[in-house]
Amino acid sequence: MTRTIHYGLIGCGMMGQEHLHNIALLEGTRVSAIFEPDAAMAKAAQTIVPDAQMVGSVEDLLAVDDLDCIVIASPNHLHVDQIEQIARVRPLPLLVEKPLFTDPADAARLDSIQRDYPHPIWVAMEYRYMPPIAALIEGAQVTGGVKMLTIKEHRFPFLEKVGNWNRFNRNTGGTFVEKCCHFFDLMRLILQSDPVRVTASGGQAVNHLDEAYDGETPDILDHGYVMVDFASGARAMLELCMFAEGARYQEEISAVGPDAKIEAQVPGPGRFWPEHLGDAPVPQLIVSPRAPKGPVAKDIPVDPTLLAAGDHNGSTFYQHQGFLAVLRGDKPAPEVTLQDGMWAVRMGLAAQQALETGEAVWF
Repeated sequence: MTRTIHYGLIGCGMMGQEHLHNIALLEGTRVSAIFEPDAAMAKAAQTIVPDAQMVGSVEDLLAVDDLDCIVIASPNHLHVDQIEQIARVRPLPLLVEKPLFTDPADAARLDSIQRDYPHPIWVAMEYRYMPPIAALIEGAQVTGGVKMLTIKEHRFPFLEKVGNWNRFNRNTGGTFVEKCCHFFDLMRLILQSDPVRVTASGGQAVNHLDEAYDGETPDILDHGYVMVDFASGARAMLELCMFAEGARYQEEISAVGPDAKIEAQVPGPGRFWPEHLGDAPVPQLIVSPRAPKGPVAKDIPVDPTLLAAGDHNGSTFYQHQGFLAVLRGDKPAPEVTLQDGMWAVRMGLAAQQALETGEAVWF
């Protein structure tokens, strides 16, 4: 009989609740304890997992006997302190939401943890596991070696979060960190290379300008471009617009090499698709060889059960499948390492710096 794996969760806002829904789809799992300080979010989480023990602090969570692992889905700026507390009090395998950190000074703290931590740490990079993006990653060799990679995200504005923490750069690391670390992770994964130079342009043109919290107007970007040169000689570009939710697809990724172009088209969350437009778009993978010419498009449908369990095209389930395999010893190590998570944030912080200074940032 398969032993039940017991999870603890830190943070059960929108993303934490998505984790709860997806853990529930995995055989032989149980959420045993949750720390969520906001009363409304705690109540929502308890509706999803009524048998979970609700605790009042990270310390109380770590005192729960039967935990096998912890999922950290708290606000970005709390991650490093919480990881350090877990490392000090009771190290357990961790799945940590992105971005891994927000303050450049925290990189050294994470380096120290990485050297000594006795259990796996998996950084939650859901976009790797979206079926159309996973298909692009798997099929990228058709290009003959990717030389140019373009990632376009045209989406809705930042959603409301508890205490409006995501409205300010000091809590998020900036939009290029909070929202875009996924895409910088994809760049390194697809190109199999590390960045050497980052340039950026962007601003806050439309969103949140009429909002105020304790007399402060939000300072987060709502659009921008980032250009990245890689050690391999490949180049990548990110185009972000957060006032473009009218688009049919939310993400469009294209990789081009000497032999062909491969593209993934990914719709946004189904709950945002208007009913009067009929069925939500189906993700697509398109391969366009140079010779002989002839684009081939293939639908990449996602299981409706997985679509209903969150906003990320089923990817959170596949990510948890992989994490559970590590916990059970069926995978040797996390697929998304602490180093991967740190690189993604470093690239985001470099983009923020390049935007602010107007100068390229070199690694």
